[in-house]
Amino acid sequence: MTERQAYQSPTDRVQAWAEGPTLHIRFNNPARHNALSVDMWQAIPPLLRQAEADAAIRLVVFSGAGGKSFVSGADISQFEDMRAAREAVKQYEAMAEEALIAIYHCTRPTLACIRGWCIGGGVNVAISCDLRLASDDSTFAIPAARLGLGYRFSALKNLVDLVGVGAAKDLFFTARRIDAAEAKALGLVTRVCAADALDALLQEYTQALAQNAPLTVHAGKRIIQEILKPDADLDRELCQQLIRGCFDSEDYAEGRRAFMDKRQPAFKGK
Repeated sequence: MTERQAYQSPTDRVQAWAEGPTLHIRFNNPARHNALSVDMWQAIPPLLRQAEADAAIRLVVFSGAGGKSFVSGADISQFEDMRAAREAVKQYEAMAEEALIAIYHCTRPTLACIRGWCIGGGVNVAISCDLRLASDDSTFAIPAARLGLGYRFSALKNLVDLVGVGAAKDLFFTARRIDAAEAKALGLVTRVCAADALDALLQEYTQALAQNAPLTVHAGKRIIQEILKPDADLDRELCQQLIRGCFDSEDYAEGRRAFMDKRQPAFKGK
């Protein structure tokens, strides 16, 4: 695919560009193994808001520059300024929470393309995404217990929802590092491949999301989010509306015609 339009990131340490119907957001702090600085956290919500306003975008992909790290955690060089005082802790946590919630609630499917270190805040970014691809040379850990940090509720809930209570306790209590094979076995990542095959695997997903019906994908994502809520909070009427919206769409009519004509459907998200 060729670049469709320019996306303006508020910092050079986060790169963003649209390639066909895919928005790429790349953490670009390789000197620190893409450790997340304040400006990097702050860049995520406005970029996702821009994607939400862009009807052509069907997938958002997060990756790390340099080939050695996805995200190696928070930029601890800023801890003394940002986390030493009580008010600074609140500000830092609120900023990170805003970014992670923006990823989780993005109406477009989100995908973390992981190579190398995926530590702490990197795991939080990855598990806020819908899908996670990883190269077999990747390493994962949640080292909060070695740093004495308080860990936010939303991050632990995402981890428990993804890998279960037992595995979440194991990873969090021990702060141990695991390789990509164990991460795949635990359900922490979706698929694993050789490092030199990661680009091809990512292309498989970008092509699939470019071709599949965006209204159906959106409805599925939103309904799954409802399923993860307690039964008392589950909005069943919203789920029914989303399903009816798919059946009432032009895309559903196009999908039926394409099936009968034995051709690839051309979905428009309408």
